[in-house]
Amino acid sequence: MTNNDILIIAGKTITSRLFVGTGKFSSPQVMKDAIKAAESEIVTVAIRRTDLNNQEDSYITHINPNEYLFLPNTSGARTAEEAIRIARIGKFSGVSDWVKLEVTPEPNYLLPDPIETLKAAEQLVKEGFKVLPYINADPILAKRLEEVGCVTVMPLAAPIGSNRGIRTRDQLEIIIEQANIPVIVDAGLGSPSHAAEAMELGADAVLVNTAIAIAQNPVLMAEAFKNATLAGRQGYLSGLAQEKEMATASSPLTGFLD
Repeated sequence: MTNNDILIIAGKTITSRLFVGTGKFSSPQVMKDAIKAAESEIVTVAIRRTDLNNQEDSYITHINPNEYLFLPNTSGARTAEEAIRIARIGKFSGVSDWVKLEVTPEPNYLLPDPIETLKAAEQLVKEGFKVLPYINADPILAKRLEEVGCVTVMPLAAPIGSNRGIRTRDQLEIIIEQANIPVIVDAGLGSPSHAAEAMELGADAVLVNTAIAIAQNPVLMAEAFKNATLAGRQGYLSGLAQEKEMATASSPLTGFLD
């Protein structure tokens, strides 16, 4: 990895390309240790799950805001209005003016609502938020969100928490090809190899929560995801060999037995 391979989001330089969520961990200490092992710089925090006025809240006491960039998310919002209200709570409470925009009205698959997401993004950008929207792998929507001023797009690989890996490969490739802002693959990555695959496609970063949090050893899994993310990025930068239909010998065969 070259020293000049850096990720810049909203003017901020980010060294780690692995973002980590804070839900589903067995304890705050395990969460803290896993985030440290992942060497993440950006961690997502659900505003609805955090008591911002309680200094004993697990997130406040276990995650040092001087060490990490908090990315509040609007998890639980079903409409644009709800998402905007949750985002404002995070900003006015002093957590961050960054927001991971999530609008998921359907409870079984938690797929994002494209219409409400775009509506909320337009308003939040006008209010000065740095918006990182969670979306279906929809290239048209991704461009629209870029045009209204979002600082990244975060297309899903598979439904949230499903651990199914890259199920939207073709669409992700189009989004990455067309984007002029960072593309962060979010949701559905269940193993380190999935993170490596996303990075090999050219994604700028990945976000992982469930696969780390519910692993038998979350700290070791976080380290595995860190290494896989780095390996995938290195593979992308080095230029992956193209797939071929037929075999090609790696050593010359002609003349050997003559």
